[in-house]
Amino acid sequence: MPRLSVITINYNNAHGLQKTIESVVSQTYSDFEFVIIDGGSTDNSTEIIKKYLHKITYWVSEKDTGIYNAQNKGITAAKGEYCLFLNSGDYLVDNNVLTNVFSCGHSFDIIYGDMQIFDKNKRIQHRRMPNRIGVKQLYADTLWHPVSFIKRKLFSMYGNYNEQFRIVADYEFFVRTIIGKKVTTKHVPIEIAFFDTSGLSSHPDKRNQLNEERRKVQNLYFNSILLLFFRLYSKIRN
Repeated sequence: MPRLSVITINYNNAHGLQKTIESVVSQTYSDFEFVIIDGGSTDNSTEIIKKYLHKITYWVSEKDTGIYNAQNKGITAAKGEYCLFLNSGDYLVDNNVLTNVFSCGHSFDIIYGDMQIFDKNKRIQHRRMPNRIGVKQLYADTLWHPVSFIKRKLFSMYGNYNEQFRIVADYEFFVRTIIGKKVTTKHVPIEIAFFDTSGLSSHPDKRNQLNEERRKVQNLYFNSILLLFFRLYSKIRN
């Protein structure tokens, strides 16, 4: 069984997919498999995939019902101890990232690192995650998906991504497992991935839906008194 399954989903983003694949196949670390789930792209995405078939463990190109349906397909196909979800357009920041993450032999349920993004002026911003992920962090923000290594057994134990949430199913999974099931987490102070902010969750037109879905998740899993305090405090600060 490989230590890691890198799972990439894609739909009509050939340019982004090329960057993602190149960053994965260039890794110095070798104890991983590479799974690509394409949503039936009509651009040249499948041609790009076929160029790297010798480096790809499993791939499929077929219609899906959304981002998390595709990621759940990836979970089903994966065989690794950990899963890393690196969507097309996201990429690992250097060739030694995976080696650096797993060089210490971590056994935590979720290992997570830091991230890079472009700001509005196309300058790289360095985003650091806190050393502890708890209620405060998961109310105000999230655990960033493309820098999180998730033990595959968590999906078997607690369920896959809830596809009723179209934008924040990864957030719901983290809240469900970290707050609800008290799974163990570990921060490694390493920049893991560059996050492509052109995706669905970052689109301004989806902001209201994203906030609505986040509130539904919080109502499901957060202590009601603590949740009221957080919301009142946020209103006072704003």
